[in-house]
Amino acid sequence: MSTEYTVFSINGPVVTVRGKTDLKMLELVRVGRRQLSGEVIGIGADSATIQVYEDTSGMKPGEPVVSTGGPMSAVLGPGIMKNIYDGIQNPLLAVAEQAGNFITRGIKSFPLDENALWDVEILVKPGDRLKGGDCYARCPETPVVMHKILLHPLLAGEVADCKPSGRYRVNDTIATLKDSAGRLHELTLCHTWPIKKARPVNRRLPLTRPLITGQRIVDTLYPVAKGGAAVVPGGFGTGKTVTQHQLAKWCDADIIIYVGCGERGNEMTQALREFAEITDPRTGSPLTNRTVLIANTSNMPVAAREASIYTGITIAEYYRDMGYHTALFADSTSRWAEALREISGRLEEMPAEEGFPAYLPSRLSEFYERAGLFELLTGETGSVTAIGAVSPQGSDFSEPVTQNTKRFTRCFWALDKNLAYARHFPAINWTDSYSEYLSDLSAWYDENVGADFVTMRNRMYAILLDEKELMDIVKLIGADVLPDEQRLIIETARVIRIGFLQQDATNPMDTSVPLIKQLGMMRCMITLYDTCADLIKNKVPLSKITATGLFDKTASLKQKIPNDKPEMFDDFLSEIRNTLRPLAQTPGEVPK
Repeated sequence: MSTEYTVFSINGPVVTVRGKTDLKMLELVRVGRRQLSGEVIGIGADSATIQVYEDTSGMKPGEPVVSTGGPMSAVLGPGIMKNIYDGIQNPLLAVAEQAGNFITRGIKSFPLDENALWDVEILVKPGDRLKGGDCYARCPETPVVMHKILLHPLLAGEVADCKPSGRYRVNDTIATLKDSAGRLHELTLCHTWPIKKARPVNRRLPLTRPLITGQRIVDTLYPVAKGGAAVVPGGFGTGKTVTQHQLAKWCDADIIIYVGCGERGNEMTQALREFAEITDPRTGSPLTNRTVLIANTSNMPVAAREASIYTGITIAEYYRDMGYHTALFADSTSRWAEALREISGRLEEMPAEEGFPAYLPSRLSEFYERAGLFELLTGETGSVTAIGAVSPQGSDFSEPVTQNTKRFTRCFWALDKNLAYARHFPAINWTDSYSEYLSDLSAWYDENVGADFVTMRNRMYAILLDEKELMDIVKLIGADVLPDEQRLIIETARVIRIGFLQQDATNPMDTSVPLIKQLGMMRCMITLYDTCADLIKNKVPLSKITATGLFDKTASLKQKIPNDKPEMFDDFLSEIRNTLRPLAQTPGEVPK
């Protein structure tokens, strides 16, 4: 039952109601004559403060505020997949049919298509006992996603009645449930869940399997686990959005949720077009068949940026509860934090570092802690992997959003503007980045890729670190004065940087690379280094070794050996040995 109040004051998206109210914290309300969506964020003895998720221009004191009696919630059911939503789950395609290309304030459209008929298979019968999270029906949502109709997590009881399998709409009643108190609940194809409340699970599980992305620097050097949390920080122009697009396109998650939070409209347009054109390598169908896009661009109301993140993670949890592995990409959480700062300023709260609210760390932790690999209420497993981009001003990684995000994530992919300007993509700096998941995933790599995968990775990483130290010397005195052993490290690191870390997203062979090929490339590079190091110990000059052209050939392996022919690396390993063997000198021979 709704109750009506009146607006007392308006400060941008912050609206105040005076007088004693029955409103509750985080309750969804309708504000003004246009019935704009708002959320109660503060309650006093004689006032209530509301955050409005739509533009309040033209609103005046005295306009009505109507309570809904419940929190801001997402509608969860078949029809989410392939859809495009704004931050408060308005379906943008349906809104465009009603209002044109620009969203009209106050317009409301049910998040799911209420007229679509779904081929529903009923999985229960009268007398069956159900508990929260149980699947009582299912239907093919897209050609690649089987949508399980789940019982609301807080419900349980006995099936009193159910309809036969057939074609139903999302709001049609397909079963009736009697709870322990004897109350009857109509079960449809959808239910709602508060976006700021994590969906319940049985327990959190250890992370032991990587999220395979096809990006070599991620999969090999700095992997993220399925159910893990990672951050991609970088200044303007360093490729945050492109990096997230690549990860979203090629990762092996079952479901992709991409949240454009406060990004430029043209970037979101590009994402929509690219996702529609990409053929899913796993299924051969369009990638949009397992993708949900949430577009909250920079010209949309600032308060809705906060809601967009929570809407995205709630949808990810819903598909996780079906037993899927979901991946959420948030681009970028800095815009979300800026929205928090703006709202906090209008509320006249005491600012913390750089004007951000003191509760910024707790909000970030609440978001990233919803990621994880879980045992679900049904006993199955599912995961949510959260990957957030951060846009520090001036590429300053010491600013509050980046520093606080590092506290709650275990994987840090630092984008470097110097690499981006040098056209080295992905522009992930291999010395500033890190992943704490490597030790957890080592057993999986050994068992599923190769027993020497982690060893090769560590050897390659050590060469890159050695190169960094040597380059400090080279900048002072030049490379010519270095001994051949150290010049070999620099030459091998160049091969690793160009031939392994740098990846061409426009090349079909290089845009996504399987782990077995990544291992083959590492074996060739490390074998080349070890063989050359032995020759140098035997007094063979490095100039004679580099004259063979093997270093350039090794750097070009990524484009010479197809992804589906890893056996060709054995031939190249033989070529390395056969080419360098004649250079070995007999004992006692003095090189000229």
